Amino acid sequence: MPRVNIAVPLIAALLATTVQAVPAHAAGCGPLRVPGAEHQELTRLDDLSTAGGRTDPADWAGLTAADLPAPTPVAGTQLDGYFPDTSTTNTNHGWAHDSQFVIRLPERWNGGLVVAGSPGVREQYANDRAISDFALARGYAFAATDKGNTGVAFHRDGTRPGDAIAEWNHRVTQLTRAARAVVAQRYCRPPARTIATGISNGGYLVRWQLENHPELYDGGVDWEGTLWTARGPNLLTFLPPALAGYRTGDRQQVVAAGFPAGSEFLWDFHHQVYWDLTQRIYREELDPAWDGDLEAGTPFCAPGTPACDADYDYATRPQAQRAVERIALTGRIGRPLLTLHGTLDVLLPISRDSDVYADMVRRAGRGALFRYYRIEGGTHVDSLFDAFPDRLRPLAPCHRAAFAALEGWLSGHRPPASATVGRPAAVSSAECALA
Repeated sequence: MPRVNIAVPLIAALLATTVQAVPAHAAGCGPLRVPGAEHQELTRLDDLSTAGGRTDPADWAGLTAADLPAPTPVAGTQLDGYFPDTSTTNTNHGWAHDSQFVIRLPERWNGGLVVAGSPGVREQYANDRAISDFALARGYAFAATDKGNTGVAFHRDGTRPGDAIAEWNHRVTQLTRAARAVVAQRYCRPPARTIATGISNGGYLVRWQLENHPELYDGGVDWEGTLWTARGPNLLTFLPPALAGYRTGDRQQVVAAGFPAGSEFLWDFHHQVYWDLTQRIYREELDPAWDGDLEAGTPFCAPGTPACDADYDYATRPQAQRAVERIALTGRIGRPLLTLHGTLDVLLPISRDSDVYADMVRRAGRGALFRYYRIEGGTHVDSLFDAFPDRLRPLAPCHRAAFAALEGWLSGHRPPASATVGRPAAVSSAECALA
């Protein structure tokens, strides 16, 4: 890909594609009811943003850089609630009930709707600082879901391997349909534009939705989406050798697993916080029989320890491959998709994830619907930029630039060509130039 590094303020790109906001009808077209919801609560707020709205800061902690520009106050209506479900890991509002959602309806509406699933195993407010604040400031209605199960024991949900992750896809589809109906209730017309977007697992959900339910969306922005393919690569193919190499001091084995040379300064943190836990809980979800009755393996075990996930070999586990097949991506997107991914991602290494997905999209004959931006110096969570400002860059401004580019694309203006976006000499949390 061409390498570009043109410093253009983000605000210019945003203003160029903003849809004219108009006041919403004060009374709406009847009572606001979320179709299919078992419970809902409606709150009118002077500010729907994270600066003063109804949210949970613990849910979005660590996902953004400290100097991400402050949100714009946006008045409107918020609906919180849940769909029928049998699992109880989400305790927001004291409900102890999964499949919780949030829908935000600004008073001044631009005619669009943004839908997101949560990253990681977080809850419905996880996207609030990174995505909801931005979408609301641009006049969009916003809806997000906890995906139907949460927390590090999410794998307990369901009866078959892969059930919990398969539910994530169902819950995003369910929320999108419901949110579109709520928007029509509030503004007396359906959304003119529905955009899916999300981070990490939320990015996976964008890919899956555009492949499987393109009729619900006009396009999507995928921020470092998780790749699941039955033959690999996937988390269960690159994390075990990385764990083994890290624990035995074999740097080359970690690099060979897909983690880029030059990212070593991030390995200690990721081993402690992400690699070990992620491998164990996702392997438990997709291949619970591998370690017998033991649940989610042995934390931080050395290679050679019985049932140690550092020794897990996905290629020899057909039952795991069958489970992954249920949630696998194909690349057959049916709507425009922009993907961005950091070259120093040390949880989902770019060479084993978005590089591969980009090839899948092209092989599926959908390249005309796709743009791919490899962001030099980007890593998996923007908060690490605060610790390493001389080596990393935050991805939030690039996500916002990609979102603006998608808006333009949907209005007939071609987005910048796929590219590797160079890290500028002066990194900012307020700007990113894709071309």
